[in-house]
Amino acid sequence: MPGMNTHRVLIVEDQQATRERLAGIVAATAGLDLVAALGDFTSALAWLQTHTAPRVMLVDLGLPDGDGLDLIRASRGLEPQPEVMVISVFGDERHVVRAIEAGATGYLLKDSSAEEIGQGILRLIDGESPISSSIARHLLKRLQPAARPAPDADGPHLTRRENDVLQLIAKGFAYAEIAQHLGMSPNTVTSHIKHIYRKLQVRSRGEAVFEAMQLGILESPR
Repeated sequence: MPGMNTHRVLIVEDQQATRERLAGIVAATAGLDLVAALGDFTSALAWLQTHTAPRVMLVDLGLPDGDGLDLIRASRGLEPQPEVMVISVFGDERHVVRAIEAGATGYLLKDSSAEEIGQGILRLIDGESPISSSIARHLLKRLQPAARPAPDADGPHLTRRENDVLQLIAKGFAYAEIAQHLGMSPNTVTSHIKHIYRKLQVRSRGEAVFEAMQLGILESPR
């Protein structure tokens, strides 16, 4: 659409049918512009080295000639740094945590609906960290034992309001929903989230939840 600000998306997926499905979803989602759909690690790395970095990368972890995690790590050195959404059949804790540690800011399963994927990409661009609900529930249950001990006195101290915001982040609330729920402006929510990221030394919502659970400063979601 003329005059519309579009966000460039790169797809890296080895299965042709899935690659074509993702390409169709990106093409059908207003505000997104598909710049390339590649099927292997080597081609993707070469593309990143010879083109302006995309706004978003959709990356499969199991590539035929390399590890998707290495591609995610490589993207962290790009300027501007892309947001990375993992699209995978693997929904277990090990794969998800490793992807987040590598730099992924979103994680959806391949059986997610077209709407979930399209809206997930837009949420990623909007500063959120979309993650399949089944994965989020599993991770929170797995990490729950770490939330029971009292927080380390030497660890990061979050204010009451920052804790409120973090609780809602863990439940998957969008920024606007957090603002409405807590009766504050979206700008105030953004400010609280920046403070949370700085104190926890993280760069995404997923990392913030994971780190807070590990440190025992995030209460069990109700």
